[in-house]
Amino acid sequence: MAGVSPPARRLRAGIAAGALLAVAACSSGAREPAPTTPTAPPTAAPSSVGAGDPAARAAELVARLGDEDLVGQVLMPYAYGSSATRVSGGSAAGNRKLAGVDTPAQMVAKYRLGGLILVGFSADDPTAGTNKTTNVDRPPQVRDLTDGLQTAARELPAGGAPMLIATDQEFGVVTRIGSGVTTLPSAMAFGAAGDPAGTQAAWGAAGAELAAMGVNVDFAPVADVLGGGGSAVIGSRSYGSDPSLAAQQVAGAVRGLSGAGVAATLKHFPGHGHTTGDSHDSLPAVPGNLDQLTSRDLPPFAAGIAAGADLVMSGHLDLREVDPGTPATFSHRIVTDILRGQLKFTGVVVTDAMNMAPAMRWPPGEAAVRALNAGNDLLLMPPDLPAARDGLLAGLRDGSLPRSRLVAAATRVLTLRFKLGQRQQPALSTLNSAAHAEAAAAVARRAVTLLRGSCGEPLVSGAVTVTAGKNWERPAAWLAEELRRAGVPVVRQGGAVVHLVGYRDDGGDLRGDARVTVAMDTPYVLASARSPVLVATYSSARASMAALAAVLAGRERPAGRSPVQVGNLPRTACAA
Repeated sequence: MAGVSPPARRLRAGIAAGALLAVAACSSGAREPAPTTPTAPPTAAPSSVGAGDPAARAAELVARLGDEDLVGQVLMPYAYGSSATRVSGGSAAGNRKLAGVDTPAQMVAKYRLGGLILVGFSADDPTAGTNKTTNVDRPPQVRDLTDGLQTAARELPAGGAPMLIATDQEFGVVTRIGSGVTTLPSAMAFGAAGDPAGTQAAWGAAGAELAAMGVNVDFAPVADVLGGGGSAVIGSRSYGSDPSLAAQQVAGAVRGLSGAGVAATLKHFPGHGHTTGDSHDSLPAVPGNLDQLTSRDLPPFAAGIAAGADLVMSGHLDLREVDPGTPATFSHRIVTDILRGQLKFTGVVVTDAMNMAPAMRWPPGEAAVRALNAGNDLLLMPPDLPAARDGLLAGLRDGSLPRSRLVAAATRVLTLRFKLGQRQQPALSTLNSAAHAEAAAAVARRAVTLLRGSCGEPLVSGAVTVTAGKNWERPAAWLAEELRRAGVPVVRQGGAVVHLVGYRDDGGDLRGDARVTVAMDTPYVLASARSPVLVATYSSARASMAALAAVLAGRERPAGRSPVQVGNLPRTACAA
């Protein structure tokens, strides 16, 4: 194109190089939607569109949908209640406040929804501020909930395609469904393991289990590359600080999820890892110009797109040298020009939660219109669902939201819905299989990293006393059990101290008398630890504790390499 600036030319070249580093010749399963009718037809009867190309089916259906059904496709709220149709009084009150209905099924029907997110509240979760409720517990309950939601969706004019049911199953500190499923280590543990094939296998297992529960969209993997300080809100959710190595891991995770029939989502575009702020509370500034963004932040997104990611999540981030003062979610320059134009992404762009502070600088209806006009296709968790819907309908009437933009967004969403509908849903018996457990355990074993100590011998001898920072009684108990299985005596006091530190622990949680200090989250805290032996597992999952016990007992060699720099420590104390 005439007039393209040198930074833009370099952007295209840099992104392509990053993608080639991470993936072989893969193509995205998402397609640009076919042309659609630019006028608003009457509301259609439930679709009877037959089998065929998802994009063609979506375009045919969109041409028959009325305005409210089109708007419904681009809304993905959360709901209160652990069942689609049977909720407590408190959950009914929450739904009435959010959407003027009692149950999730009524919400789907009233707003003609194309999708809904399942959430889980935890005070220790870095995303806790957006999750006002919990509607996930154990797999049978989740499957009953998703079945009920799909039953409600089938009654709608767009009911010929399954609705999108999403959750944030990143593993590590952001894990929505934690009981009754195979638990993977954190993303940073995968980065330390450095095995993209193992990443694909583990995420394939996780995807199969999500699909069995009726969850067909995972808001994972995190494609953010960490800066030198290690963004506190991203932390171990990232695969590491090296763009090319993170890109390989992101591509593996995408292939695993997609191969299991679950749509993978790359987040938080164009990169949250070099920020110091938390976009749940404020608008973090992303340092650097377009060239720096290209080489530093975009390679994992490019690799994930090349591997077939169906969605990209735009972030509430201020790229001050690209579009200053405008959150990336609402920036046409970032969502349309860079993500669509430069990275050639043709799938669904979903906003980060619209109930986060940076998105609430405008009234919900205006924010919804602005987000769609920037190039997003799906609005996640609007804080006032009726206002978001009414704002979009008003935008159609007054021209502030071009009909072509809404039609394109709804077509992309329905294309993905039809694509996901081509997969058979696994049975719940798929969960917690031996093969899935081994896929998770293999990553955990490869991730354990020795940053200080002697690599060629057992790290402890004689009796051991396991201690832990606050809130880590469970992994401490798991480690003690696994050490005993490995033949290491474990005593309540008097043994060589193995001290565990985890998520949100800092230097004040270290023990000066510990022989071994273990970081179960980001390893940065180890830079100030005085122990003669420093180990990182990056995860407090049971599989990670079993792998740690094997290393401490000398049964396994610590094979990991830290994916981030920890003070002046080496990335590994073990020679290659």
